[in-house]
Amino acid sequence: MKIPENRGGLIIDTVITYLARRLHHVTTIDRLAMRYSAALPHTLWDPALSRLSRSADKSRLWWLVAAGLATRRGPTRRAAFRGLAALAGASVAANLVGKPLLPRRRPAAEAVPEARRLHKRPTSSSFPSGHAASAAAFVTAAALESPRLGIALAPLGAAVAYSRVHTGVHWPSDIGAGAVLGALVALATRHWWPPRPDDARAHTAPPADAPALREGAHILAVVNPHSGNPDDDPTTELRELWPRAVVLTPESGADLHDQLTDELRRRADEVRALGVAGGDGTAAAVASVAADAGLPLALIPAGTLNHFARDLGLRHFTDTDAAVRSGNAVGIDLGEVEIDSDHGTTRRWFVNTASLGGYPEMVRLRETIQRHHPKWPSAVIAMVRTLRHARPLRVRLNGEHLAVWLLFVGNGTYAPKGVIPSRRPALDTGLLDVRYLRADRPYSRTRFLLAVLTNTLSTSHVYSQRDLSELDVTLLDGNRRIATDGEVGPLGHRFRFRSRPSALAVYRPRKAVSDTLTPPEQPPTGSPAPRRRRRAFRFW
Repeated sequence: MKIPENRGGLIIDTVITYLARRLHHVTTIDRLAMRYSAALPHTLWDPALSRLSRSADKSRLWWLVAAGLATRRGPTRRAAFRGLAALAGASVAANLVGKPLLPRRRPAAEAVPEARRLHKRPTSSSFPSGHAASAAAFVTAAALESPRLGIALAPLGAAVAYSRVHTGVHWPSDIGAGAVLGALVALATRHWWPPRPDDARAHTAPPADAPALREGAHILAVVNPHSGNPDDDPTTELRELWPRAVVLTPESGADLHDQLTDELRRRADEVRALGVAGGDGTAAAVASVAADAGLPLALIPAGTLNHFARDLGLRHFTDTDAAVRSGNAVGIDLGEVEIDSDHGTTRRWFVNTASLGGYPEMVRLRETIQRHHPKWPSAVIAMVRTLRHARPLRVRLNGEHLAVWLLFVGNGTYAPKGVIPSRRPALDTGLLDVRYLRADRPYSRTRFLLAVLTNTLSTSHVYSQRDLSELDVTLLDGNRRIATDGEVGPLGHRFRFRSRPSALAVYRPRKAVSDTLTPPEQPPTGSPAPRRRRRAFRFW
């Protein structure tokens, strides 16, 4: 049988004919939907939808929503950041890629009543809708971090999308395509930034002996009023919930470790546990004293990020109080580093991370800038300046000679294994998470950036990640400072890192109780709840 020579042309013609029919069908539906929308009676919603449509120009509405969400810690803030990342991706995909490749004429102005028309009609391609893409991207991204927040924002996103049809500047299919595009971009952010459940708790198997203490009896608690929001001092709440605790405030300019050790020595017969309300740096200092003294630690999340408390599943004061009252505690690993300098050897514990290279310099620069500017802008400025002027470190890493830009050491194995370690699935691995960026490979920083953008760090030749129980680092070019748990430490030329299994006992409830306002001990039926129970939630 002879195959016709023009068979390929026939196939192409068939495909084109099929697509033309489908597009004609879509166009018919678009026109019918536009007619139905235009026939809706005039209501007070008409000017509201016009203003809403204009407010979403250039994503101004979503930037405003993100600013409001970012004022609250936890999944709400993460939703704001993920939403903005998805928003940027959706805007690029819709406006810089989709519209130039798929030009389409917008509906005629006469398609809707004059009262609904926008004073300034857009002139770009109608397909796909950038407003719908941005709305779907932000709402979907927010839902990845907080499903409840996504449900709350969905009506606003739907209203923005429909407003483009209501005002006659988009066909309904433009809206559908834009919404699908935005949702896909938001879902794609999981490839680089896996969502973290807010109630995720790191696993730890070994239980620890800890006394059951009520109303803070026999607890020496350190409260750092400068951790977290400066307008929310946790001292009052702690005194009300733990009236029998001894409260210690860090002295300005003094070493907290030495101050707490001296106070503990004076009260050795009275103290059966240490407590701390503050950020990770304050918690690490108190944890080191607790580990040395063999005392359990009652950790109260009151800092800005609270990485340590989040990994333990402690979200509110009530979680800690429930564990202390019942005497539930677990043993967790601690990281230890011995620092050799020209003046001898010192030792530091760390509960989260330690690092060498650019990070200590960034922390020190941030503290300088922060004297005159807010904390978060100061951190961004410090990071940009540090990366621009970073100098490589020549080191001997467990006997191997390398040059690195940055060395990261985590207490326990972190996830994900990419560039941003955000959580620990377990706190009893007996391992250190060691990561470094090599400076002895050509174009290492550029290659690192490309690997980050493509999420291929696991196969990168300039970035390494290892899980080790010990790490010996010797600097070959003088002394450098180490940073532990976000605090800049002493100078040194040799650093010996070790994992210390079950070195610290920490109070942790068997199940988080912060979703309810009722503590373990409830007042009799009919009696008013104590005031301190209600106020314990205000500063989180």
